[in-house]
Amino acid sequence: MVVGSTDLSNVEGQAGRLTYRGYDIHDLAPNASFEETTFLLHYGHLPTRTELTKFKRDLGARRMLPEPLLNGMQRLPKTAWPMDVLRTIVSGLGLFAPVDANGVHPNTIHTAVNLIAKMPTVVAAWDRIRRRLEPIEPRHDLSQAANFLYMRTGEVPSKTAEEALDTYFVLLADHSYNASTFSARVTASTRADMYAAITSAIATLEGDLHGGAPSKVMSMLLEIGKPERAETYVRDLVSRGERVMGMGHREYKVRDPRAEHLERMAKALGETTDPRWYTIARALEDAANKVLQEAKPGRRIYANVEFYTAPTLYALGIPGDEFTCMFACGRVAGWTAHVLEQLKDNRLIRPQATYSGPPVHPFIPIEARKNGDGATP
Repeated sequence: MVVGSTDLSNVEGQAGRLTYRGYDIHDLAPNASFEETTFLLHYGHLPTRTELTKFKRDLGARRMLPEPLLNGMQRLPKTAWPMDVLRTIVSGLGLFAPVDANGVHPNTIHTAVNLIAKMPTVVAAWDRIRRRLEPIEPRHDLSQAANFLYMRTGEVPSKTAEEALDTYFVLLADHSYNASTFSARVTASTRADMYAAITSAIATLEGDLHGGAPSKVMSMLLEIGKPERAETYVRDLVSRGERVMGMGHREYKVRDPRAEHLERMAKALGETTDPRWYTIARALEDAANKVLQEAKPGRRIYANVEFYTAPTLYALGIPGDEFTCMFACGRVAGWTAHVLEQLKDNRLIRPQATYSGPPVHPFIPIEARKNGDGATP
């Protein structure tokens, strides 16, 4: 069902094509940085060198978290789920943002940049805090991807690692009216501010049927352990009526165009770290198709963006329960752009529902009620 229009991205499921403002993801992923892609989504064109330098400087200058929030994170239970922490702290960022006379935060590109810059800092800081390590201050001179990896370890990452995470952020930056983006737009349509809208998007992203799948994929890879065990694992899953997480997509009828680039990143990272996770993932995708072919000849199931996210992020040293947070750190570029687009020509998003309850009937006084009176048949 078509619920709106957008200039930001286009998902063509039959063709297996994704474009951001008319630029094919196959051109953007190997050629444009996350900063360039974010600029494109927000300003409508790719930046000149001067524009990019200014934009990167602005991002870098906004990465620090307010001290009270950082101190508050250190008092949270170390067992707190990373996405719960991210959702809570992003909501808290609104407390430190300026408001007008009515207590409303301005919905501007500056608010968007503030959120885009700070979300990776939240994830990296919590990663260290829960390991009982001191958070590392962000650097202004590194790219968004390199700075995140630096804040986790205190070491500037290799070019291979930086490029892999940067490519990941580009691929995840937007995807039309996906569930979390739609949540953000619905929230913004009420004239709630951007902090509220992005908090809503993060909450929506957390579910396994949206952004939570990569963590489940990594759990499968760890459980399989060896490539030669992949087929047996798939057959066991199918016999129990379960699915291979990260395979198939509601929109794409062919292979998710983003999977190709993530597979390339996972393979390249594996060559410099541990190749088995990519090797197991490749074997798992092949096994899933073999088993499906036996059950339904002529049918294929394709890896989606979440499938090769797992070995890519794991090779970067990022634990599985932070994968959805990484998704959010990329998608916030699109979320914030969608909020601003929604507000340009805003109408309250208020869908209709088909009523399926009981017909109109008389009210029953409490003295005359019996168990089950008025219950839905």
